[in-house]
Amino acid sequence: MNGILLTQNSTFIIGQVAWLLGKIMEGIFEVLNMIGIPNIGLAIILFTIVVNLLMMPLTIKQQKFSKLSAKMNPEIQAIQAKYKNRKDQDAQLAQNQEIQAVYAKYGVSPTGSCLYMLIQMPILFALYRVIYAIPAYVGRVKEAFFPLVDNIIDTAGATELVQNLSNSAMYSKQFTNSGFVAGTHSEYVQNTIIDCLNKASTADFASISEKFPSLAADVTNTVSKLEEYNNFLGLNIGNSPSYVLKEAWANGAWLLVIGAIAIPVLSALTQWINVKLMPQQDTSSNNGNDQAAAMASSMKTMNMIMPLMSAWFCFTLPSGLGLYWVAGSVVRSIQQIVINKHIDKMDFDDIIRKNSAKSAKKLEKMKEQQDKLNAYASMSTKNIQKKANISSNVDNSEVSADSYSEVKEAKPGSMMAKANMVRDYNEKNSRK
Repeated sequence: MNGILLTQNSTFIIGQVAWLLGKIMEGIFEVLNMIGIPNIGLAIILFTIVVNLLMMPLTIKQQKFSKLSAKMNPEIQAIQAKYKNRKDQDAQLAQNQEIQAVYAKYGVSPTGSCLYMLIQMPILFALYRVIYAIPAYVGRVKEAFFPLVDNIIDTAGATELVQNLSNSAMYSKQFTNSGFVAGTHSEYVQNTIIDCLNKASTADFASISEKFPSLAADVTNTVSKLEEYNNFLGLNIGNSPSYVLKEAWANGAWLLVIGAIAIPVLSALTQWINVKLMPQQDTSSNNGNDQAAAMASSMKTMNMIMPLMSAWFCFTLPSGLGLYWVAGSVVRSIQQIVINKHIDKMDFDDIIRKNSAKSAKKLEKMKEQQDKLNAYASMSTKNIQKKANISSNVDNSEVSADSYSEVKEAKPGSMMAKANMVRDYNEKNSRK
């Protein structure tokens, strides 16, 4: 079953996150169905809001980290400038120690930004997975493809036609899988056909009805149900804006033309606004080779390119995915305004003072622990030396009176106990 796009993702971590997000998506859709508006577009918007609210604590921490990093960078750059022309090992070690002290002062981890990214990436991939394959996670949407799928399997030549639909090429590996070749009504075959139909355009469904009239009624029922689910402000979010634009232009449906253009334009515009609202790192640096400044400059360039890329993707991919990107950018922009106000109210000087105090206490505690370890090591060395001296004295029958008093407490049968016997014997003979 691996590789079936309709089945829920099984990738480590991403699969588990996608399963959880899929449950949220299905719950939202079922609530909308209960109140009489089972609409995927509305479900995507509500889903985006819920997920972004759940991620808000992490976003606040990330913004706080960025703010502290911006305050910290001048000190880091000053240290780097100080050791700029010194490449010896001692200088590099001293530089690393000073930089670590600055990180400790601000309470910032050198890997903090990477950590936040590592946490967010599985969520973002899982979000895309759920939106891209909604029938895999929302059972009611998957049911809309039946009985059409079973009748396609039973109709000679219909399965081959589905394999040749405009967007079916992406599932070509599934067509050669043994589960598909040998199967009849197996879940693998059903899921593969639903994968293809889920990406099929209105024209693709029309071609199935035209070439197989016996399937026309089932196609009509499935398309009707999907249009009910996919209709959002007059647009079928199952079709790409490029397809909608082409069809609407040919039919003179100017409102649909505007709607088709609006999704990619809004995607680029809202993402650009979202980028502008996010805290921007200072790319100025006294050190032209400063790695942090170079990365920030690259990020700035990427932030300019991404809105254009999103516009192109939203123009060529199904409108539902574009709607998700637009809704996500709008939600993040509103969220960013709230976070910015929250961050602006923070007294970062006080935060830095507290972090400095914590760092000083931590260093003092580490020093105390090291002093204790050194003391224990010194005590252990003295005890070992003392025991060695005592053993040497016992062997030579020259144990001092103080040493005998310690040896007296030896356990029965031990070497020290035998030394006591020797001492007692010598004392008796000396009195005679």
